[in-house]
Amino acid sequence: MEDYKSLFYKALDCKKNNRSREARELYLKVLELKPDLTEAYFNLATIYYDDNECQKAVDCYKKILELNPEDTEVKYFLSLAYFKMKNYEEGEKYFENRLCRKSSIMSQMKTYPNLTKSASVYNGEYAPDKTVYTYYEAGFGDMIMYARYLPLLKERVGKVIFKPQRELFNLFKENNFGCEIMGNFLPEDKIHFDFHIPIMSLPFALGLFGEKIFNLRGGYMKANPEKAREYKEKYFNNNCFKIGIKWQGNTMYDRGRVITVESFFKLFDIPNTKFYSCQTFDGSEEIEKIKSKYDIVDLGSTFKDFSDTAGALDNLDLIISNDSSLAHLAGAMGKRCVVLLPYVYNWRWHTDLNICDWYESVKIFRQKTPDDWTGAFDDVYETLINGV
Repeated sequence: MEDYKSLFYKALDCKKNNRSREARELYLKVLELKPDLTEAYFNLATIYYDDNECQKAVDCYKKILELNPEDTEVKYFLSLAYFKMKNYEEGEKYFENRLCRKSSIMSQMKTYPNLTKSASVYNGEYAPDKTVYTYYEAGFGDMIMYARYLPLLKERVGKVIFKPQRELFNLFKENNFGCEIMGNFLPEDKIHFDFHIPIMSLPFALGLFGEKIFNLRGGYMKANPEKAREYKEKYFNNNCFKIGIKWQGNTMYDRGRVITVESFFKLFDIPNTKFYSCQTFDGSEEIEKIKSKYDIVDLGSTFKDFSDTAGALDNLDLIISNDSSLAHLAGAMGKRCVVLLPYVYNWRWHTDLNICDWYESVKIFRQKTPDDWTGAFDDVYETLINGV
């Protein structure tokens, strides 16, 4: 009979080679021999999560917390499992253990050392005579997605100051949600706030659970009308069905979300369509593969910030994007959008991919097998051909 260590390393090898069913069976055998091996529970939970068996993932994470109640990393991953199964009431309290929340608060403590000492973290109080300072954390898409909660915060307090990333400043300035939008950090003697809170903690602080978490399912962001007009005059004066595409986001976080540009080629032959690249920064060089075969307009190189991106998107009939900030912006603007997900995908799209809970205008397509976009693009093609 093999010992638990050899079985554990066999399971690791299976997991690395996408043989998840074999891996889970091996981890279960490991736990029969070594019931307190938290690493086995953690790896098994990851497999369950990736296979959308979220309750089993939750059970594994809870078992780890029985053995090690102070494991904040496990609490964070437990929150994601709850989120993926749409149990936000349980998930939000564990989500407060996320690393980006801690780093964001620490950043504000360095920027405003005296103010953050005197100001409390906001916990949802009704305070009509107080000012709350809320600020960015995580990626651009997260900030666009969580912007829907700023008006709800404003209903509870006298004043809201919001600090987005520099690239989002003009977009938020044009869609201020009743808040004061901060560009560059102000000197400490030029700003006052009674409470502060990182923006992704707002649903928990405001007590938003169940369907309330999906407050404002699109149309809560608008393009600058002047920028939209300028883009229309320069790039969109044609009678074609105008489709914007993006294939890559931040690969520092997740390379699984990168789509090969060749996957789009089938779509380019659809009659009466005109394609526009919204790709920026890393991955933008891939447009040369498209240009060698198809006529595509490079919009991405014209984007200085997200206000420009919104101006361009306002003129598009459809956006087809990987899981990235572009998809969130399209959804927030109420623009028709297709989001292409890898086989193992982010929690926010949940386990029922027939609907998009966050954005009414978004339709979701997922890889049928890992690392293969063919099936997903076949489905997109049929959808476009049939005018669905």
